Amino acid sequence: MVQVNNHSQDAAMSEPGAPPAETTPCCSGIAALLSPEMFKAFADPRRVSLLVQLAEARKPCTVGQLAEGSEVDLSVVSRHLAILRQAGVISCVKQGKEVWCSVRRDELIKALRDLADALEACCPMEAASAE
Repeated sequence: MVQVNNHSQDAAMSEPGAPPAETTPCCSGIAALLSPEMFKAFADPRRVSLLVQLAEARKPCTVGQLAEGSEVDLSVVSRHLAILRQAGVISCVKQGKEVWCSVRRDELIKALRDLADALEACCPMEAASAE
């Protein structure tokens, strides 16, 4: 977690001779939004490719359909999809012998938007340009 202390600003705002005011850590809530599982899911190019394939299909696809468009065999695709599912990026539903996967679009958009909003609030442009 990134913490920024503005001791010089706090000291300038406090009365002379008074102890420095306590500062609250910048970005204190951002750690909850940084899901290691989601970043792990996005860290592999094959998983990203599977996610793109699902998104472009705009409908649920079977594991077999996704494997057809992949350079790796079905078991590897299945493992990649399990990581995406554990991260909450996709959902998978078994219907008979088939497993149908789809992008959890609304949840993914919310997670990414919340992270972007938190980063904007935590790291304003003035602070970023001063470094």
